[in-house]
Amino acid sequence: MNILKIPRMEKDEYDRLIHDNYICRIAFRGDSFPYIAPFLYSFDGKYLYFLPTRYGRKIDYFNQDPHVSVEIEYYASDLSNYKFISLRGTLEEVKDNVEKQRVRSDFVNLIRERKLSPNVLVALGYMASDSPEIIIQEDRNMVWRLIDVKEIIALKNA
Repeated sequence: MNILKIPRMEKDEYDRLIHDNYICRIAFRGDSFPYIAPFLYSFDGKYLYFLPTRYGRKIDYFNQDPHVSVEIEYYASDLSNYKFISLRGTLEEVKDNVEKQRVRSDFVNLIRERKLSPNVLVALGYMASDSPEIIIQEDRNMVWRLIDVKEIIALKNA
């Protein structure tokens, strides 16, 4: 019996998948089990950036071990088309104030350009009634970027 393997994506295909989306899942090592959480992300062509709130399990797990897997996917509602990428790397907290402001500005632009619901602000630690610009004005979030990617698994159905 022949087993059909899911085809791999080329770099331009998975870069497009990353660019076209803005929601991912990050898997942390956790205690007894992996801990997986959804995150909004921005992509500057080189790094994936995240704006985690400064509380919760994700912070504890990040501090214990910043090695993670990040998964981004696309699928049609009937599953006639699907693709996903898994990136295994290390989260790093961005400390440089200029870079942090640029990333925060990228998130504001993402929210505006993609016409995301104001409710997305709640996931970032703000009120839905706040203007997205509050992300730039207040330092409520850490800024992480994915570095040292050791493995990229990018597959598609056709």
